[in-house]
Amino acid sequence: MFGVNALETRDLSIGYGNQFVFQDLHLSIEKGKVTAFIGSNGCGKSTLLRTMARLLKPQKGNVLLEGHSIASLPTKEVAKRMALLPQGPTAPEGLTVLQLVKQGRYPYQSWLQQWSKEDERNVRQALETTGLTELSERTVDSLSGGQRQRAWIAMVLAQGTDIVLLDEPTTYLDLAHQIEALDLLYSLNVSEGRTIVMVLHDINLACRYAHRIVAIKDQKVYAEGSPEEVVTADLIEAVFNMKSNVIKDPLYGTPLCVPHGKGRIIT
Repeated sequence: MFGVNALETRDLSIGYGNQFVFQDLHLSIEKGKVTAFIGSNGCGKSTLLRTMARLLKPQKGNVLLEGHSIASLPTKEVAKRMALLPQGPTAPEGLTVLQLVKQGRYPYQSWLQQWSKEDERNVRQALETTGLTELSERTVDSLSGGQRQRAWIAMVLAQGTDIVLLDEPTTYLDLAHQIEALDLLYSLNVSEGRTIVMVLHDINLACRYAHRIVAIKDQKVYAEGSPEEVVTADLIEAVFNMKSNVIKDPLYGTPLCVPHGKGRIIT
């Protein structure tokens, strides 16, 4: 449906008991773009992502998935349109990469519809895209951190959704594997037009890979827009309570945040 956002929140209020995390939130996630949520620890980034994925029920308001109320859609229908990779997922001991990736085809299985050629094709393509074909018989717990994250991303890809949500996909990864994971996600957006929504702690990586930044503070969206529009020294101080210089990344031209430290004198 032309012009419809991938995801949208309307008058959304999220909370635990009497304590609100967000109130009357309006937010639109544009189709075919990479969007990154940034903000200080505990500001509600992951809670918002989980609510948009229908893992948490809002206290008020609604989440729209491609123009339709997500609460009214059958669970398997949602899973065919949107995939979520939570933070720090774990696999049962002894599960192979192939077995894990096959789990992504669960929404398409039923008593009448068993494993099909399309399922096989999606799994094979997911393994190829993530470079895990030769490791498909390895157990997930035997992989390196970067390989393990690629295996989880492969499972999400096998699900075959146009919308992919990821909660801190670079957590526990060293810098090289962070770049590897984000390069993979960005290439999926460029080559396949998938909508990617990520919670990221690293502001500079968010600026490098995202088309749109959503900065969260005080139970609301503090700012949203392109990295160039959003990420300024004033915003960094307001959202993270940290002074910094924001310069242009010499390689990519995106905003680059240089925090002020206390260990050295800035002249």
